[in-house]
Amino acid sequence: TEQVIAVLGGVIGGILLFVLIGITAYLLWKKLCLFSSYEELTSPVSTPAKALLQNQSSSETQPKDTSRSRSVPFIIPPTLHGRDWINLMNEEQVQQDSDPYVIPQSGPRSSFHSLAGAYVVGTINPELYKFPEDQSETDFPEDSIGRLWFSIEYEQESERLLVSLIKVRKLQPPADSCSPFVKIYLLPDERRYLQSKTKRKTLNPQFDENFVFQVSSKMLFQSTLKFLVYHVDKQKKHHLLGQVIFPLKNETLTDDSKMVIWRDLEKDNLEPPSEYGDIQFSLSYNDYLGRLTVVVLRAKGLQLQGESHTASVYVKVSLMNHNKFIKSKKTAAVLGSLNPVYNETFSFKADQTELDTASLSLSVFQNIDGDKTQLLGRVVVGPFMYTRGKELEHWNEMISKPKELVKRWHALCRST
Repeated sequence: TEQVIAVLGGVIGGILLFVLIGITAYLLWKKLCLFSSYEELTSPVSTPAKALLQNQSSSETQPKDTSRSRSVPFIIPPTLHGRDWINLMNEEQVQQDSDPYVIPQSGPRSSFHSLAGAYVVGTINPELYKFPEDQSETDFPEDSIGRLWFSIEYEQESERLLVSLIKVRKLQPPADSCSPFVKIYLLPDERRYLQSKTKRKTLNPQFDENFVFQVSSKMLFQSTLKFLVYHVDKQKKHHLLGQVIFPLKNETLTDDSKMVIWRDLEKDNLEPPSEYGDIQFSLSYNDYLGRLTVVVLRAKGLQLQGESHTASVYVKVSLMNHNKFIKSKKTAAVLGSLNPVYNETFSFKADQTELDTASLSLSVFQNIDGDKTQLLGRVVVGPFMYTRGKELEHWNEMISKPKELVKRWHALCRST
């Protein structure tokens, strides 16, 4: 029995020793695994960070390629790896231990020198966060003679219209040099104007000047801003380069809103007014919708009856077919101007098959003594059956350019 007990004791002791050795070996293996994992996470020579450092140092010695935008790395600091983000959000204090693996680097300071041991999780493309380019500075039409920027604001209490003349770009002067200035009118008053300073030898003048017009709130929306851009030559003669006409009737002007606006310069009709005046309008035909559009823009040189400052003038637009009346529309009346500005659009239904027999009549009327009206002049545009000259050319150009607005001046006549 003593021998049996001795054998059993030896077997049990051997088993316990074997188990103890196994547990010790497992704990040592687990500790080694954890150490190697920590070393892999915090090593300053990890592939992404090392690559970034190499790229940065190499970019300092190589010429920069301005045609390609560089990406900005998006990085998580090493001290936050493996932490509980919920606890971090609950203001858990993060202990920043010194990293024995970070080696101070010499040479010029780099924005990536502090990234050793960090995770690079991606990049940000700066191109996606750029403000869109201002098209008004670059998108000029082929036949552009210049573009003007200005701002307007109306003070209700003092009844003042504040106009800021900002700049003009890409002027087309008659000579090599250009010394521009701008005259500003508030129509219908064509006797008084405000004038900017003259900018010497520039095609892109920057004005940044402020002007004030006194106008009641009742008359404000019957008024029109007119900008005339001139060039002064060496003999002190003034040459008109272009104009901008801006009616205020459709604008929302308040004390707290300053509107910045740009408009392309237009060539003024330099021909002297005809006997009864002239009218400018645009025509457009949409062949898909079967719609004829007329934009009544302005008139000039009208022969008003009586005193002009009390006269109100409107335009009546009539659609005819085989000289039979179909439909008519009229503009609002403009008070006290020999050169009224309307900028009103009218549309008529007209089938494409009717364009050979249809015509448009634009008649300018003056209100006299309440209900009475006086015809100041009219013009008819249409096909060869009814018109000739400029009126026929305007109609044919409208048909040849569907969906485009074709703008022209026409002389008024009194014949019926």
